[in-house]
Amino acid sequence: MIDPELAALAPIWYVVFLLSITCHEAAHAWAAQLGGDPTAALAGQVSLNPIPHVRREPFGTILVPMLSLIFAGWMIGWASAPFDPYWQQRHPHRAAWMALAGPAANLVLVILAGTAIHVGIALGYFAVPEFVQFTKLVDAPSGGVADGLARFLSLLFSQNILLMAFNLLPVPPLDGSAAIGLLVSEKIALKINDFMRQPGFSFIGMLIAWNLFGSIFGPLFRMAVRLLYLGAAFG
Repeated sequence: MIDPELAALAPIWYVVFLLSITCHEAAHAWAAQLGGDPTAALAGQVSLNPIPHVRREPFGTILVPMLSLIFAGWMIGWASAPFDPYWQQRHPHRAAWMALAGPAANLVLVILAGTAIHVGIALGYFAVPEFVQFTKLVDAPSGGVADGLARFLSLLFSQNILLMAFNLLPVPPLDGSAAIGLLVSEKIALKINDFMRQPGFSFIGMLIAWNLFGSIFGPLFRMAVRLLYLGAAFG
């Protein structure tokens, strides 16, 4: 049975999750459109409206997030933006920029959440907490609406650190595998893309990512919190 506190947090967490993946996929679609591939734009995905993204991946945007929260205690899921593989073959560097656009959108959301947290602290609306966790990075002494907003901003910061870092892992089918192409010539980038698309590589890549990410995310999250609260020490 789901923990009552987690159940109370679920609506806020899902709103954060949906906002985060919508911005991520919309950024992919927009970057592809700028690079000459209108595929995702024609599907209506250059949009912060979550409906086109949910319609494309209802399993990853509705069912999996809810089930993962109930059974694992945290929210995972996915969405996707279509692109023309022939466009990727013609323009592997543009495709690499398209891949980086999603994690970049998550970084922007992290910065916005961190800025909002500090504005709230400066106004006396929030307070620096005695300890931090994934779902609570800032306190709201007055409770009520302020507490809900504090939870929203905490999750917005944490969830987008997670999405950015996970998607930057350089294994297929994650964005980092395509972004490698920016470090080499277009000819070599094309060969890398062809190699990454081999049958079974996505499954192997996800196994590698799943097993590595736990050891990567902990230190990264602690570093992000230290940057959020420079000079602060938590128990």
